[in-house]
Amino acid sequence: MIEQKPCYILAIESSCDDTAAAVLKNDLVLSNIIANQTIHEAYGGVVPELASRAHQQNIVPVVDQALKKAGIDKKDLSAIAYTRGPGLLGSLLVGTSFAKSLSMALNIPLIEVNHLQGHLLSHFIQDEHPTPNFPFLGITVSGGHTQIVRVSSHFSLEELGTTLDDAIGEAFDKCGKVMGLGYPAGPHIDRHAKEGNPAAFKFPIPKAPELNVSYSGFKTAVINFLHKNQQKNPSFIEENLADLCASIQYTLIEIIFEKIKRAIEHTGITEIAIGGGVAANSGLRNKLKDAATKYNWRVHLPPFAYTTDNAAMIGIVGYFKFNEQRFGALDQSATARLPL
Repeated sequence: MIEQKPCYILAIESSCDDTAAAVLKNDLVLSNIIANQTIHEAYGGVVPELASRAHQQNIVPVVDQALKKAGIDKKDLSAIAYTRGPGLLGSLLVGTSFAKSLSMALNIPLIEVNHLQGHLLSHFIQDEHPTPNFPFLGITVSGGHTQIVRVSSHFSLEELGTTLDDAIGEAFDKCGKVMGLGYPAGPHIDRHAKEGNPAAFKFPIPKAPELNVSYSGFKTAVINFLHKNQQKNPSFIEENLADLCASIQYTLIEIIFEKIKRAIEHTGITEIAIGGGVAANSGLRNKLKDAATKYNWRVHLPPFAYTTDNAAMIGIVGYFKFNEQRFGALDQSATARLPL
C-alpha cells in the first residue's frame, strides 16, 4: 500500500489587528504564530490605517517564524490558504497580496477562506477534543460578528440569525470603555464579573425578530445608566465595578443564549459549537456547560488558542478545500463583506 503524501498548508490571517500565520500537516497544527498590535490600546479600539501598516511590518517575520517552528521549508508547502474576508479591507489586502505572491513564487495552489467559516471549523483541528457531528449549530461570537449558523457539512453553512447592529464583542468593549477599562475590555469585564453579583443591576434585553439579535440598544442603555448614576455619585462606577461587570456580562450572554435555545427548538439540532473571541468568556462557557447538562445538549467549546483570530482556523478550512481541490484564483480580491 502506497502511503499518501502529507498535505502541508501555510495559512495567513490578517482580517483585523492580529497578523497570524500557521502551518498544518493535514489537520494537525505544527505552528500557530500571532503578532498582536498593542498600538490600538491608546485609542480604545482598532484604527484601520494603523492596523494595515502594522500588518505590513509583521507579515514576513510571522510567516518566517511559523515555517521555522513547524520545521519545514517553504518548498515543502502544498498550498497557501488566506483570509479573503470579511474584515478590515486594508488589513485583508496585506494578507491577500502576500499569499498571492508566495503562491505564484512557489507555483502552488492558492486557497481563499471565509474568516467566519474558519471560526466554526476550528473544532476540526486535530487535538484531544471530540469533533462535532453534522448537522450542528455554529455560534459565532466575536468583536465583529454574532451569528447562529446551521452547519450541515464542511462547506454547507446556512445563516439562521445574525446581529442587526453591533456584535456582542463590540458591546463588551464599548461598555468597558465607558467604565474606564482597558482595550480590549471583554477580558477585563470577565475578570471583574467573577467577583460581582449578576443580579445587582437589571439591564434590558432588546427584542429582535426570529433568531436575530441586537446589541446597540443595550449598549446605549448601559451608557445612559452609568451617566445618570455618575451625576448623583461621581464614584459610582469605581464603587460598583464588580457588580456592574457581572450584570453587564450576564445580560450580554442572556441575549444570545435565548436565541440559541430558540434555534434548537426551531431546528431540533442539539449539538452546538461556538467560535470567536467571546468564546473565551468564562460566563458564556459556564452557561453553555450548565445548559448541556440541564437540556442534554452536546456543546463544543474551542481551546482558548483558537478563540481569538488565528491562522490555524484558516489552515483547517484550507486543508478541507485542498482535499476537494477547491482552489482560489489570483483575480479574487479581498472583500470587507463576505457572506458564508
